[in-house]
Amino acid sequence: MATINKQSDKKEVPEMPYEKFERFGAESLTEAELLAIILRTGTKDISALELGRRILTASGGLSGLNHIRSEDLTKIKGIGKVKDVKIRCIAELSRRMAKECARSGLLFNNPMTVAAYYMEQLRHEKKEKVLLALLDSRGRLLKEVLLSTGTANASLVSTRDVFIEVLKAEAVGFVVLHNHPSGDPVPSDYDTEITKLLGQGAKLLDVNMLDHIIIGDNRYYSFLESGLL
Repeated sequence: MATINKQSDKKEVPEMPYEKFERFGAESLTEAELLAIILRTGTKDISALELGRRILTASGGLSGLNHIRSEDLTKIKGIGKVKDVKIRCIAELSRRMAKECARSGLLFNNPMTVAAYYMEQLRHEKKEKVLLALLDSRGRLLKEVLLSTGTANASLVSTRDVFIEVLKAEAVGFVVLHNHPSGDPVPSDYDTEITKLLGQGAKLLDVNMLDHIIIGDNRYYSFLESGLL
């Protein structure tokens, strides 16, 4: 009598993110799966994994977690204040980790290392911010000062404000940095003019203006590298 082997009708259950992590490690997980593990729970109708996918869609991808607004995030079903706080903490940790990694190679006379150090801090800002890095005689960072916060298109800073901070800190050198929320670091006419004035003022006070760096979206512009300092 012939034996007929019946195929099982049982469907294979997809591996859950936590089980996948335990078997293959964090590097095997998708971004949505990583978020699902951090969020831990979904809702009655939405799994944590699906919630992770919806968050990424709403934010426009992983980098969007840095600037998605709480009011937009909490519109997603299943995202309340606790999960919103978790996501904001993830974004902040990622920024701090990137800055800490860049710190080891930071040299203020090397624009590439300075841009890398401040990139995650500034590139996600929706308004222009002007930072002043004040340096000692060995080129080490003494202090950072937020000089101004402007609009989405412009920030204003006076040469007077810069040199007051330089003198207060007894700095020997300084670097000015600001971001362009558009993501394009090409300098405006104002950026070029203020850099020229700061350079002239630095010479009069016998301090060293090392650079003015504009931060874009993973791009930067250095007045030093461009031969304008």
